[in-house]
Amino acid sequence: MSQVIGIVGAGQMARALAGGFLQAGLVEGEDVVFFDPSLEAATAFQAAVPGSRGLDDERSVATEAGLLLLAVKPQVMPVVLERLAGQINPGTLVVSIAAGIQLASLVEALGSDRVIRVMPNTPCLVGRGASAFSCTDAVGSEDCQRVQDLLESVGIAIQVQENQMDAVTGLSGSGPAYIYTTIEALSDAGVAQGLPRDVASQLAVQTTLGAAVMVQQTGEHPGVLKDQVTSPGGTTIAGLQSLADHGLPAALMAAVQSATRRSRELGQ
Repeated sequence: MSQVIGIVGAGQMARALAGGFLQAGLVEGEDVVFFDPSLEAATAFQAAVPGSRGLDDERSVATEAGLLLLAVKPQVMPVVLERLAGQINPGTLVVSIAAGIQLASLVEALGSDRVIRVMPNTPCLVGRGASAFSCTDAVGSEDCQRVQDLLESVGIAIQVQENQMDAVTGLSGSGPAYIYTTIEALSDAGVAQGLPRDVASQLAVQTTLGAAVMVQQTGEHPGVLKDQVTSPGGTTIAGLQSLADHGLPAALMAAVQSATRRSRELGQ
């Protein structure tokens, strides 16, 4: 099978993924071909992936690729699939990162059953992504492992059942926005209590990062780590009571549920 990676859609996520593949030494720039109708996106992609080649259209990319990455938005995917229908070589592995688009829909539209569905997230841009993927039955373990290796060049990658992919989208796909909102709110709260903005922002960012790393490195349940910060009658329990009173846990659960539901809608 060709080792060429073809990418349709050269936006921010495509640049992050391809740049990670390159930096990890999994591919050479010359092994990457791509297409994007936007000159600005194409120029940015070539800067991020030196040696890559921009081609004239989706079909040209599909013809050369051993692995074809479809990195377009769900709303654009039907047009791309129509243009690629019947153009996929039998040995080509197709990987889609479009939210909500189901494997069955991709297989039917492309006429190929060698398809993997992936949900990455934007921290891939800084090598701290959280991705999940699901494969059709026609995809062998070797190809699944290849895709996992590629995704792990920009973070972690977990294989899941396809019926779990919409929940992945709601949690980790959309999740960075929930965390950015939390950091912004913490910073605003610090300013409201008299801290300079730069101080409040630095403290909010580092506190969020430090707490996440502690969960990751200690392996402790977040509830256990929370209790270690919480003294009887102290400041932290007062703050936690306020969070509960204002519905933060319920709001986060509702956000994941809403984003999951929207992912399902996009796939219909």
